[in-house]
Amino acid sequence: MSGQDYYSVLGVDRDADADELKKAYRKLAMKWHPDRNPGDAAAEARFKELSQAYDVLRDDQKRAAYDRLGHDAFVNAMNGGGGARPGAAGFDFNFASSFTDIFDEMFGQMGGGRRGGAQRGADLRYNMTITLEEAFAGKQATITVPSWGECEACHGTGGEGGAQPITCGTCRGAGRVRAQQGFFSIERTCPTCNGTGTIIKDPCRKCRGQGRTQREKQLSVTIPAGVDDGTRIRLSGEGEAGLRGAPPGDLYIFLSVAPHRVFQRDGANIYCRVPISIVTAALGGTIEVPAVDGSRARVTIPAGAQHGQQFRLRGKGMTQLNRRDRGDMYVEAIVETPVNLTKRQQELLREFEAESENHSPQSEGFFSKVKEFFEDLKD
Repeated sequence: MSGQDYYSVLGVDRDADADELKKAYRKLAMKWHPDRNPGDAAAEARFKELSQAYDVLRDDQKRAAYDRLGHDAFVNAMNGGGGARPGAAGFDFNFASSFTDIFDEMFGQMGGGRRGGAQRGADLRYNMTITLEEAFAGKQATITVPSWGECEACHGTGGEGGAQPITCGTCRGAGRVRAQQGFFSIERTCPTCNGTGTIIKDPCRKCRGQGRTQREKQLSVTIPAGVDDGTRIRLSGEGEAGLRGAPPGDLYIFLSVAPHRVFQRDGANIYCRVPISIVTAALGGTIEVPAVDGSRARVTIPAGAQHGQQFRLRGKGMTQLNRRDRGDMYVEAIVETPVNLTKRQQELLREFEAESENHSPQSEGFFSKVKEFFEDLKD
């Protein structure tokens, strides 16, 4: 047994939590695994050392004893008994048990199989575009998706005429085979059945032994009110059918909300840019604007309203997902400069400008600062 500090072996701090320990062990175990270093005695020794360290530190009681007594806490167990030293923890040192929660992930990467049973069907993605009004109110939609369904000829068994698969003679139904690799006994995906545990002697001619065929299916989808762009809806079990009767995958619907010709959305709030005449902006008035729910709202424009000024309508915004209250609507005033003026209109504007002293505070303030800027340059 190595005398090197277990924390140093795994490359973690002494206060590392369980997730950090597992992550560090997984990374190093994949690197030094005998299957990846065939015939390398040093790699095998390193792998054994990593496993010893992880077995101790992953167990709260063993870790506490190690933190208190160091390697002495396990001397009796490693020496095969014969009486424990005073203060020894007396734990069994069975580092092979540490492989259980790690090797399934390792073998999934190294062997590509999974223990027993046929492979689960793949998940499917469906992209759906909806209008802002549909996002506000919700809708019931029917979609058609390409998928794999159970083969009607063999009823999903994969065998001709519905014949059931037989137990694999190589792995005896386990889906895994065990082989001795130096110091370790290693499990791999069965090469005969590819991890399913069964084989088909006479494959179905329609599905070629897969137990499924490609087809299209229609599904009813409920779009809840208040969904936003990027919302994902999961339909469990509506993905591809699994191989030879395995569970199906899921269907994920990704929603996109199309741009609106009048409104702009920001979360639960709605924004609407409304053009108003220069007269309305100067003298004030009332305008009527549409709301996303299809109603109309009246907005009072105060005298002297400025371009870009916003007016808030509470509760006139978007429905909020799984909530009763709505967002707000903001009406932004866009003051229009008149065009195609008659000669008389032009004269009136010039007269107004000549008598408009103290009527444009922003302009007066700006040009006053410009005047000061140029005077400072002269000094």
